[in-house]
Amino acid sequence: MRRQVAALPWRRGAEGLEIMLVTSRETRRWVIPKGGLMAGLTEAQAAAQEALEEAGVEGEISAEAIGEFRYLKVLKRRAPRWYRVSVYPLRVETELDTWDEAHQRDRAWFGRDTAAGLVAEPDLGALIRAFRP
Repeated sequence: MRRQVAALPWRRGAEGLEIMLVTSRETRRWVIPKGGLMAGLTEAQAAAQEALEEAGVEGEISAEAIGEFRYLKVLKRRAPRWYRVSVYPLRVETELDTWDEAHQRDRAWFGRDTAAGLVAEPDLGALIRAFRP
């Protein structure tokens, strides 16, 4: 099973805790920013970098993961592969107007329960529902 890291971007909004989701590039489903481990960076730092590239957000990343989820990635011209993803909360302090993947993804803030219901992976939904900053 391949490893990835992800950021769970969050903030306190008018309605309470809000979670930012982004759309995936190909299927356009709602996900959290995630990607592979990066040489020279801790897992948490790599997760923060993914949040910057995929969602255009910066902030304070937790050094500790809140849990993991698994998903099956279906690739064109390749066999599907399972990934195990460690999730690191990121308290968003800055939202950029432009970012690396802005032309490839949408981003939006959702209440915790709504965000948990929008993601396809049950384990990720459970992590979001249980998240208490």
